[in-house]
Amino acid sequence: MRPWILAAALAVTTMTSVAPAHAAACGGYVGLTFDDGPSNAHTPALLNALRQNGLRATMFNEGQYAAAYPAQVRAQVSAGMWVGNHSYTHPHLTQQSQSQMDSEVSRTQQAIAAAGGGTPKLFRPPYGETNGTLQAVEAKYGLRQIIWDVDSQDWNNASVDAIVAANARLGNGQIILMHEWPGNTLAAIPRIAQTLASRGLCAGMISPQTGRAVAPG
Repeated sequence: MRPWILAAALAVTTMTSVAPAHAAACGGYVGLTFDDGPSNAHTPALLNALRQNGLRATMFNEGQYAAAYPAQVRAQVSAGMWVGNHSYTHPHLTQQSQSQMDSEVSRTQQAIAAAGGGTPKLFRPPYGETNGTLQAVEAKYGLRQIIWDVDSQDWNNASVDAIVAANARLGNGQIILMHEWPGNTLAAIPRIAQTLASRGLCAGMISPQTGRAVAPG
């Protein structure tokens, strides 16, 4: 067989074998979320780890930190992450008045937008605590409330193994709670990527319409 014919045949074979595998690579999507950023201390390393392992995530930023570290908000966006609202000072919102809730939410919307993170469409209440008053405030700003399906317990000194195991419990559309600052979470990133891939799951975006993880738009 002439070299150019052989090359063409190999190219066709490669294309037909790779395309179906790629199409089947994502059998579902999960929402990786990281709370309490951004910071100069933790954000760069986390973004590098996520990028190196082909993962995207939703970063639920506190307004006070978005205002203090705007360059890190821009870095999150540049790295392909999505930015959500996690209140301004991380208080127990259900213990606050409606006007205090409104301030926490609105100031964070402004801080993230001013930092270059866009206008958030997702809101995670601190501690996952919510009530009807808070949900009315969220609705006022067009925000979808996002809690979680699985808690990694990284905030409670969970080990790397435990954080990886928590991610392994995720099903299609589900969301996991993690945080920017625990060292074990950073260390777990490569294994999280491997675990998801082995189960045919990909890291997706969280839909503002449904609140579930979906294919990135």
